[in-house]
Amino acid sequence: MTDAKGQGGNSPRCIALVGPYLSGKTTLLEAILARTGAVTRQGTIADKNTVGDASQEARDHDMSVELNVAQTEFLGDTYTFIDCPGSVEFQYDTSAALTGCDAAVVVCEPDDKKVPALQLILKQLEDRGIPHFLFLNKLDKAEGRVRDILPILQPASSKPLVLRQIPIWENEIMTGFVDLALERAFVYREHEPSEVIDIPGDLSERQKEARFSMLEQLADYDDELMEQLLEDIEPPQDKVFDDLSKEMQDGDICPVLLGSAENGNGILRLLKALRHEAPGVVQTAERLGVADAPSCAQVLKTFHTEHGGKLSLVRILTGSFSDGDTVYSEDGDERISGIFTLMGQDPVKGGDAGPGSTVAFGRMDSIKTGATLGLEKGSVPKIETPAAPSPVMGLAVAAAERKDEVKMTEAFGKIIEEDPSISLVHSQELGEMVMWGQGEMHLRVALERLKRKYGIAAQTRPRQVPYKETIKKPIEIRGRHKKQSGGHGQFGDVVVDIKPLPRGGGFEFSDTITGGVVPKQYIPSVETGVREYLTSGPLGFPVVDVSVCLKDGSYHSVDSSDQAFKTAGALAMREGMPKCAPVLLEPVMAVEIAVPSDATARINQIITGRRGQILGFDARPGWDGWDLVQAHMPESEMQNLIIELRSATAGVGTYTAQFDHLAELTGKIAEQVLASHAAEAA
Repeated sequence: MTDAKGQGGNSPRCIALVGPYLSGKTTLLEAILARTGAVTRQGTIADKNTVGDASQEARDHDMSVELNVAQTEFLGDTYTFIDCPGSVEFQYDTSAALTGCDAAVVVCEPDDKKVPALQLILKQLEDRGIPHFLFLNKLDKAEGRVRDILPILQPASSKPLVLRQIPIWENEIMTGFVDLALERAFVYREHEPSEVIDIPGDLSERQKEARFSMLEQLADYDDELMEQLLEDIEPPQDKVFDDLSKEMQDGDICPVLLGSAENGNGILRLLKALRHEAPGVVQTAERLGVADAPSCAQVLKTFHTEHGGKLSLVRILTGSFSDGDTVYSEDGDERISGIFTLMGQDPVKGGDAGPGSTVAFGRMDSIKTGATLGLEKGSVPKIETPAAPSPVMGLAVAAAERKDEVKMTEAFGKIIEEDPSISLVHSQELGEMVMWGQGEMHLRVALERLKRKYGIAAQTRPRQVPYKETIKKPIEIRGRHKKQSGGHGQFGDVVVDIKPLPRGGGFEFSDTITGGVVPKQYIPSVETGVREYLTSGPLGFPVVDVSVCLKDGSYHSVDSSDQAFKTAGALAMREGMPKCAPVLLEPVMAVEIAVPSDATARINQIITGRRGQILGFDARPGWDGWDLVQAHMPESEMQNLIIELRSATAGVGTYTAQFDHLAELTGKIAEQVLASHAAEAA
């Protein structure tokens, strides 16, 4: 059997715990910490006393809302476990952290409803070449047999799910398991290692059948093993373990282990599999292409702590880093101010950190999540990390108290640094700040964090839709501004043609002045007056797709001025535009929706129910059993689209959208928009 030294020496490992929402990742972390003696007793989510999910937001919502990090030792080796959020709304934390991990444990329930969410996670691991186990959790509550569950889960994985264990059942309760590689049976013992027993007689045939199936799957990638099976030669146990390890590390298979994290079952076997079969930091550095770098560390996450300032969670891939070292990256140069290990929310100051260590560097103000760090300027390799996903939901936000406006922007800067999948966009046109994110809970948690950590209460409302207006009829109109108030007066006189332009034509200004009836120096002022009026037309919205031509006018040698002609231009527009059949325009988005194929019909109904136009759909490239639906949809119908979309797709549907065109809006909906706008302006 390959030992830990064969997997990159005794350097510390970094393992991600990933899986669908409510699959039991935080409970598994707690069980691991309890089994390895890092905590004295196993906490529970219900009692709100786990090492993970220690933030107030996580405990209020009974769910992981950010990474949780904990370190422990097992059989003399150091492990850092990163418990990743399961909700798709907080997935960017997971994507960024996975970059520097040696392997992942995918925690999954024996539930066919979780298959789409499981596929999202496995697809990411497969695409990025990250070795992974699947830990089939909550088997104490399973309703079906493992041999029936695995084929249900297999479509979520493009790699074979290789069953490593079969359960031992007594009175419909899982009391232990048979390890197919070791060919040994184990019975669970409460708070103690499992006890080795003889393989029960009634499981003998099932064990042989399951073991042969496992060996057949391994033999697909090993010709020598295939020959042994064909010749009925029993392969040596070391050979079996070597194949399991190699094929998992090469990304050929996904081994499946069984257990119940809540009861502490299957934990020791999982830890031993990680110890003997998971790659170490040497292989991880090779996978990331930085094995030859003299010093290299990857920033997995940024934390802004309430008392310790900014902490950058890093995985050291090569070299050794010390407190006080200057590190270099594409973000800038910074001096490390403290090196810490993390245990949940608690940083503990430590010493130098070498290859494999997962630690937090203190107060590196310019360094962002995803940055690659090195100790030699100009020779830092760049490790590519996933970009933050496109936002799918926005809320207009404002400080509840005016005195907090500047502080709120600064606080949001820190929140966004911790979670780059949140963004804050200021719209000058609409006069509002919009916070964008990955869903309703994502935005809610950010606002709760703003209040708890920074003491700033925010008011929210649905974001405004950038409606526009245009005209359907032309007109010729005079605008005359004459005012006498002692001394020099004001005089400006213009005649303009106002005409509609084709959709997308924007704004055009021209003149056909001859004979100097409007002096050349005043023509730009007329255009300025016209443009200023068009910021809010007769319906109250910015005007687009309009042509204005200055064709005639008159002036006074003493009383005419730039201001007078600017006012005359605006007067002509104010009097003429209401007579040009103004009409409301709404923005229409080009939307691409990604969903499992069995939900496509429901998605089509959602699109048409939101006044959308379906353009077509195709199979999603590289995603077995998924579709991409293309549509045009009014922006006003997309405020809560993601909520309905996820409800119809077991939480996994998503979309991207970009502005496509403006479309005329009439009827009852237009009347409601105009009435609402008038009420707000009053």
